[in-house]
Amino acid sequence: MAYYCLHKLRLLPSQYLALDRQEKAFIIAAVQIKTEKEKKEAEKAGRTRKR
Repeated sequence: MAYYCLHKLRLLPSQYLALDRQEKAFIIAAVQIKTEKEKKEAEKAGRTRKR
């Protein structure tokens, strides 16, 4: 998660680790939703290319 925060959110690992539990939980949930959406979009794009 710290890796994602660094590269996508430009949040240093030390900044991420300094967040309280609720803020970390929110970021984790938001990143999971975003990555699931990106995965579904990639699968959909792959299906349309094969046709």
